[in-house]
Amino acid sequence: MVRAVSSRGAVPAITAVVHGVATAGLDDAELERFLRREGIGKVSARDLPMAMARGTDGATTVAAAIAIAALAGIDVFSTGGIGGVHRAAARITYDESADLVEMARTPVLVVSAGAKSILDVEATMERLETLGVPLIGYRTDEMPGFFSAETGLHLSTRADSPAEVGAMWRAHRALGRRTAILVVQPPPADVALTRRTVEDAVAAAMDAARSEGVQGAALTPFLLAAVERETGGRSLGANLALLESNAMLATEIALELAPSS
Repeated sequence: MVRAVSSRGAVPAITAVVHGVATAGLDDAELERFLRREGIGKVSARDLPMAMARGTDGATTVAAAIAIAALAGIDVFSTGGIGGVHRAAARITYDESADLVEMARTPVLVVSAGAKSILDVEATMERLETLGVPLIGYRTDEMPGFFSAETGLHLSTRADSPAEVGAMWRAHRALGRRTAILVVQPPPADVALTRRTVEDAVAAAMDAARSEGVQGAALTPFLLAAVERETGGRSLGANLALLESNAMLATEIALELAPSS
């Protein structure tokens, strides 16, 4: 992702909490330390003040990354898939990612491949609508399914160029809207999995989670790892490719929004 952004003339800024400092832009040594995952916690938006007060290290969720980006004056944020509403089969009580609420109150343009495939994508779309977060399909009329290009869920708004996305963002901000805009694009066609392959893998992962009693914060990483096993590693390949593709699109949009010299 860093290479994709830099090669197109923009500046990549990875978010994190570094020794208690909310940071947009890790240096090479910090990034290497974070990638080792030793002593690195998971920090959502609600956890930022505690991590800062305690001087700890934290890798940011989408919610926390959006909060930091907004404070740093960064308009465009790229990720793999957003969090959303968990499937009924995976929860005992209603479970919804803080990513959705943060997008409802923080004006950042978010580029992703949709909601993670392990989630209830239709319910997530409905929540985004209720929260007033505009959802734009980039060169697609169908909500992508993270690992798959297909969900069967129609999108009401489509954009076919970074300039078109940029015009929508400017209009959004001119209206004084305080929500994010979510731009979604399918994973690259050469690595995308079929909808059936993903659904079968997720169903098997759900069964494994229930049998092992996995829930709460441990559920998402467990399910993603299980899907990777069920697909023979193909979901990981798709994940890496869509991360790079999303970073490329985010860069093109950022350059479109940048003031002309």
